[in-house]
Amino acid sequence: MKLLFVGAFALTASLSFAQVTEPTDSVKVTPIDSLAVEEVLADDVSLGETLIVGKGVIDLQDDRKTPIAATTIKKEALENKVGAADITQAFVNTPSVYVAGQSGGFGESRIVTRGFDQSNTAFLFNGQPINGMDNGSLYWSNWSGLSDIASAVQIQRGLGSSKLAISSVGGTYNFVTKATDKKQGGFFSAGIANDHYYKSTIAYNTGLINNKFGVSVMLTHWQGNGYNDATQGEGQNYFISLGYKPARKHTLNFILTGGPQWHDQNSSNKISDLLKYGRKYNRNWGMLNGEEYNVRRNYYHKPVANLNWDWDISSKTSLSTVLYASWGRGGGSSSITTGKDKNDATKPYGILGNTEPNGLLNLQQVYDRQSEQGGEALDRVVSSINNHQWFGMVSNLNHKINNNFSFNVGFDLRTYEGQHQRQANSFLGADYITETADKQNPSYQVDQTFSQSPWKALNKFAKSYEDRIGWYYKQRINYGGLFGQFEYSGDRFTAFVQGSVSEQSNQRIDYFNYTAGNEKSEKVTNFGYNIKGGASFRISENHQVFANAGYYSRQPYQNNIFMNYKNDVNPFAKNEEILGIEAGYKIKARNFWANLNAYYTTWENRITSTSQFVGPEGNDKYPGLYNQYVYTVNRGVKQVHTGVELEVNYKPIRTLTLTGFASLGNWEYKGNSLVTNYDEQQNIVGTPKTENFDGLKVGDSAQTQLGLGGTFEIIRGLSVDADYRYNGDLYGSRVNEENGNLKLPSYNIMDAGVTYNVSLTPKNKFTFRFNVNNVLNHIYIQEASTNLQATEGTQTYKGINVNNQIYFGYGRTWNASVRFTF
Repeated sequence: MKLLFVGAFALTASLSFAQVTEPTDSVKVTPIDSLAVEEVLADDVSLGETLIVGKGVIDLQDDRKTPIAATTIKKEALENKVGAADITQAFVNTPSVYVAGQSGGFGESRIVTRGFDQSNTAFLFNGQPINGMDNGSLYWSNWSGLSDIASAVQIQRGLGSSKLAISSVGGTYNFVTKATDKKQGGFFSAGIANDHYYKSTIAYNTGLINNKFGVSVMLTHWQGNGYNDATQGEGQNYFISLGYKPARKHTLNFILTGGPQWHDQNSSNKISDLLKYGRKYNRNWGMLNGEEYNVRRNYYHKPVANLNWDWDISSKTSLSTVLYASWGRGGGSSSITTGKDKNDATKPYGILGNTEPNGLLNLQQVYDRQSEQGGEALDRVVSSINNHQWFGMVSNLNHKINNNFSFNVGFDLRTYEGQHQRQANSFLGADYITETADKQNPSYQVDQTFSQSPWKALNKFAKSYEDRIGWYYKQRINYGGLFGQFEYSGDRFTAFVQGSVSEQSNQRIDYFNYTAGNEKSEKVTNFGYNIKGGASFRISENHQVFANAGYYSRQPYQNNIFMNYKNDVNPFAKNEEILGIEAGYKIKARNFWANLNAYYTTWENRITSTSQFVGPEGNDKYPGLYNQYVYTVNRGVKQVHTGVELEVNYKPIRTLTLTGFASLGNWEYKGNSLVTNYDEQQNIVGTPKTENFDGLKVGDSAQTQLGLGGTFEIIRGLSVDADYRYNGDLYGSRVNEENGNLKLPSYNIMDAGVTYNVSLTPKNKFTFRFNVNNVLNHIYIQEASTNLQATEGTQTYKGINVNNQIYFGYGRTWNASVRFTF
C-alpha cells in the first residue's frame, strides 16, 4: 500500500487537522529523501482522512525503489521558513540549490539547480508541467499561493524520477499536497513582516458528505511595501477543490486555483549608485502628483484548473489521468522616450534623459510639460503583454507484473497559444501616440490606456489594432509525448529503465512585421527523445549504493527557433543534447542518516541569455541607447557541470535535530558561441559575432555551498531553530570573451526562528511563529549582470569595479504569524 500512496497526491489545498502523537519509547530517524508521502505529511494529516488523487501522474522518488538525489521539504518547514518571501526561501538550505533575484521585488526570485536556471529545470504542479512552453521560464509571482497550499515539495536534483517526456537537466521540483479533505474543519492565519507586509488566509472544508463528495476552499490576501525602495505589491490567492468518489475504484477531483498580483520592480544598479543613494535604491520610480510612481510594474493573473481521475482497475493495475488548462493574462510595464534633448540631439529628453539629484526619475516635470503642451506623448509608460491559453492531458497506466517486476506507460499532450503585444498604460499628461511600426496599418493614433490591475487584465486588454503598439504576434506550440518505465525490485538489488519520445511543432504569426496574408511562419517540427536507467544495491540494512545515467535530445524552445523577433527560422536551433551520470551512497542508522551524491552533466547546442541596463549616460558599447535593457543571446554554447553533494541528519536526543549539507561544483563553458544583442524594442544592436567561451565559469549560482542547522524543543510545543549557510565561488551571469567572468565575494547567512504550539482541544490549536532572516545583517552581493573587471585606478567595492550592475541581498528581515486551526 505504501507505494500506491506515494504517487497519490495532486497539488491541491493544504488543510491540516489531524494530531500526531510523538513516539516515546525510542528515537528512530528515517532519511528525508526516502520518506513516502504519508510520512512526509505525518505532522499534518492522516491519510485515512483524505481523498487520494493523482496516482501515477506525480512522480516522487519512492515511485521507484532505485534512489535518486532528492530532498523533501515538509509543510512545517514551508510554513516556518517562507514568511513574507517566495516559496523559494524554503529551498535555500538544500545542496546545489541557489536562490537569487529576491531584490527584484515580490515574486521575482529565481532558482538555479546544479548551475542550471529555471528554464532547464522541470516544475510539476498536480502532475502537470508548468514551465512556460515558449521559453521554459517560471515566474514565482504567479505562484505565490504555493506556500499556503503545498504540503511538501520534493526537489529531485539531476535526472529525477519523472516519467514524462521532459528533460530535467537541473532537476525536478514536485509540489505535493493532499486533495479534498474528508474531515470538516479549517484554519485562519495572519502574519506581519518588515516593510508593512500583511497577509491573512482563511480555509475551510465541508468534510466528506454522504461518503462521496467534499469541498475545500482557501482565500488569501497579502500586501507590502517591499524591502527595496518603491517595490510595493499586492495580491490574492484562491483555491477550490471539489472531490467526488462515485464508486469504490474511482476518484475524481477538480481544482481551480490562481494568484492575481501586481508588484513594482527593482532593477540591478551600479554599485556606485547604490553607495551614493543607499543599498535600497531603485532607479525605476519618482514622484508624480504627490505619490510614488514606478514605471516598471508586473501584473498578472493565471487561473489554473485541472481534473484528476484515478481508477483502480485491479489490485495490480491502475490508471491515472489529469486534464488541465491555464489562462495567463497580464504583462510588465516600462517607460519609453522618443523626444530628444534640446542641447544634444543624440540623447533622449524626459524620463530617460534625466534624473533628480536624489537619483529619482523626474516624472512630475515630464507630466507637467506634456500636459501643458498636449497632443502627442514623447514620454509614456507601456506594458509588454503576454496572454496565453494552455491545455493539456497526462495519463499513466501502472501494472505490477509480479512481486519483482512492474511497468508503466503513458502519454503527455499539450497545446499552447501565446499572444504578445504592447499597449499603453499612461501618456503622462499627453493625449495620444502615433504608431508607425504596423505594416498592415502603417499609421494610426493610439489614445486608449489600460489598467495594470491583474483582475481587469483577464478581459480588458488591447483587442484591436488601433490599441496595439510596438508589436503584435502569436506563438503556437503543439506537443505530444509517449513515455514508459520498467522496473525490477529484489531484496537487495533494484534496477529501472525509462524512456520517452516526443514531437513538437512550432509556428509564429506576426501581424506587425508582415503584410496581410504573409503573417504565418513555416511550421517547424522537431523530434525529441530521452532514455535513462539505473540500479541500486543494498549492501546491508543501513548501507546502499546506486548509479543512474540518462541521455536527452531536447527540442529547442519557441523563442530560440525564430530569430530577431521575426518569422526567420534560426539555423542554429538544433536539439539540445544532454548527458547525465550520477552515483550515490546512502547510510541510515537509528538516529542518523547521510546521503552522498556525485554527478557529471554535459549540455551541447544550448542557447543562453543575459541582460544589462544602459543608464541615462549611455556607454560606448551601445551607442544611442539610454535607460533601457540590452539583452544578449548566446547560441551554440556547451556546458560541463560536475560536482558532489552531501546531506546529513543527526538526532542525538528526542528534542534535538541537527542537519548539514555541502555541495562542491565545477561548472564551465566549452568552445565558441554566436553572440547577438537586442534592445527593448526587439531590434538587433550591433553585429552578431563569434566569441570563445572555453574555460569560462557558468555564473548566477554559488558553486561551493556549506550549511548547518538545528532545531531544539525547549518544552513540549515550544521550539527554536537556526540555519547557517555559506555561498562561495559565485560568478556574475554575464560572460564574454573580452572580460571573462566577474567573481563575486563569498558570503554567509544565518536565519533563526521560534515556534510555539498551543492545543486547546483535540481539534483546536494555535501556532505562533517568529522568524528572522539574515540575523547578523550581513551585507553581500547576491548577483551581478555585468562583468567589468577592476583595473589600475578603478574605484572598487570589495574588490569589484563599482561600475558593475548588481543586486545586494536582503539585510536583516523578520516576520511573525499566528494560525488557528479548528
